[in-house]
Amino acid sequence: MFTEIDTVDLDSAAAGTAPRRAHGGSKRTKGSSVNGTQSNGAARCPWVDHVKRIREAQDQAAFAELFQHFAPRVKAFLIRSGSDAALAEECAQEVMATLWHKAHLFDPTRATVSTWVFTIARNKRIDALRKQRRPEPEDLTWGPEAEPEQADVVAMQQETAQLRTALRALPEAQRELIVKAYFGDLSHREIAAQTGLPLGTIKSRIRLALDRLRHAMN
Repeated sequence: MFTEIDTVDLDSAAAGTAPRRAHGGSKRTKGSSVNGTQSNGAARCPWVDHVKRIREAQDQAAFAELFQHFAPRVKAFLIRSGSDAALAEECAQEVMATLWHKAHLFDPTRATVSTWVFTIARNKRIDALRKQRRPEPEDLTWGPEAEPEQADVVAMQQETAQLRTALRALPEAQRELIVKAYFGDLSHREIAAQTGLPLGTIKSRIRLALDRLRHAMN
């Protein structure tokens, strides 16, 4: 989470020198500090005006100045956060594009421009990391699936008929449980609740039935 201290320090470093204190002695006024630098509210005004100009007039000159100031700082922040140079460059470009397209979302009463920009950068980095951990699936072929070979169809039909015959050959008590478990998709406990049989009996009968079916299918 970015703090105002972090972002104001970044702006101050870019300015090089602090603005001179207005004449009138050492008396402090609202919006000024003892050492002659402007308060946070005053320091953020130039960038707020730039964002406003982008929002209201798509001012490219204002955007160019914001880009020149923030793009290298965002890239450096991302590299310090562990991104490689290529990813940091890509994310920085996306951050500045977001600033241009979504300037109307910026609320100066809630954050400085720096806080807003670096929050966008943080979110872009998180999105990029998620994509790296979960890569996009390979291209899928669209359209109907190819029809199975005729030999496969015949073999499947034969196996189905063989299974049906093997099921009919099971004792009634075993066949009933197999049908409930594998065709009715019931758990052993649900079968016990329906039939009143003990769980041990149900498991034993199903195991015997499966052994008979495997033998018949082989």
